[in-house]
Amino acid sequence: MIKEKCLTCHIKSAAVGYLDETQLRILGENCAEALFRKGEVIFKQDSLSSNIIYLKDGLVKTSMEWNHKNQILNIIKAPAYLGIPTTLGDKINHYSVSSLEDSVVCFIDINTFKMLIDRNGKFAYEIIIHLCKNELKHYQRCVYRSQKHVSGLVADTLLFFSNEIYMDKTFKLPIDRGEFGDLIGTTRETVSRMLKEFHDDHLIEMKGKIVTLINPDMLTKISMSG
Repeated sequence: MIKEKCLTCHIKSAAVGYLDETQLRILGENCAEALFRKGEVIFKQDSLSSNIIYLKDGLVKTSMEWNHKNQILNIIKAPAYLGIPTTLGDKINHYSVSSLEDSVVCFIDINTFKMLIDRNGKFAYEIIIHLCKNELKHYQRCVYRSQKHVSGLVADTLLFFSNEIYMDKTFKLPIDRGEFGDLIGTTRETVSRMLKEFHDDHLIEMKGKIVTLINPDMLTKISMSG
């Protein structure tokens, strides 16, 4: 267990930034910080949820098991809240979250979180904004998956890792080919074929899991055209 009070934490969410000193102390007294190693499950689908979870550092994937198949829903980079709708909704986790790299997570007591929403309007507003942005991204992903060709989805995902996760043209893929396929709704074999085509066309360079975007402009065009 890692101990650091919210009052002195340097990785606060936008919402927590609106809390006064007293509220920050209350938050610090009612949350616990923990380190999850790569591959560990942070919370599991169908389990009870009694905490709001804040991803302070690291990278995680959300996934849902249905009909004996596991579907990756999203890749989330810190800082971000996890599981607010399920915790505030019916207290049952409707999906699982596991770490793709070593990650630091804060578990916040649900009653404390509700109290802060009730007493601090700006805090509540930022939480609503966070939920709205996530919902819009979810709608966008659903449209992309249903309308884009596989080439567009693979290009889109490579650009996502480059521009939004690692902020670098060279990065290590945090997921394997099968997980890549799950993320965009296709097979491991199709992902491998598309990555090889991108490599052969000098759009990317691949050495194992290390990817370098050689021609990100063309990948963007492929992503946009679908």
